[in-house]
Amino acid sequence: MRQAPETGTRIGEGVINSLTGLRVKSLRYQSGPGPVGNSVTDFEMLMFSNAKPLIVAATTAILAVVLFGGLPGAAKAEIKKPAGDVVLVITGKISETNAGAETHFDREMLTSLGMETLKTTTPFEEGVQTFEGPRVDALLKSVGATGELLVATALDGYTVEIPMQDVVDYPVLLAMVWNGETMGVRNKGPLWIIYPIDQYHELARERFSARSIWQLNRIDIR
Repeated sequence: MRQAPETGTRIGEGVINSLTGLRVKSLRYQSGPGPVGNSVTDFEMLMFSNAKPLIVAATTAILAVVLFGGLPGAAKAEIKKPAGDVVLVITGKISETNAGAETHFDREMLTSLGMETLKTTTPFEEGVQTFEGPRVDALLKSVGATGELLVATALDGYTVEIPMQDVVDYPVLLAMVWNGETMGVRNKGPLWIIYPIDQYHELARERFSARSIWQLNRIDIR
């Protein structure tokens, strides 16, 4: 846990102290990676006796700016545009875009998020399979996702809902390579959501299998 001093020496605390009359006592950060970066799980404030609800609301807004880098409705940042064919489109509650209100990814952009290897069985194939690709939480962090639900759609229009909590709790993979071969449409590509079933046995349930969508090409954050 990272402890914030009561004197308000950090920039965010100084802003809060000077504008609101509130002194931040402590900030506790999430210890592991999450879809939108480190998030606040707990904070305490010492209020002056004349603090009013409007001040508290202002403080919450300032905390959002300091800790998350933005506010709902804030102008969206532009990120790199794809140079190759677009294989994934992200829409919805995102703060970084490169195609209007959407974020488009080609394979190179997805690879740059960091490739990981996952060896696991799946309900759809026999034996242990080897998958490579970025983690879904890294993808969501890259676009500044803030929702609670991922609505994933395949090339044929098939849609599934994936709770954001899934990618917070587990290292869910966005598979691009399967058993050493780049995935195309004929072998469940361009992308396949893979849960680490062998590493987390509680994932060997039908509801998680139903969320393992292949031929994925669109995610809407809600």
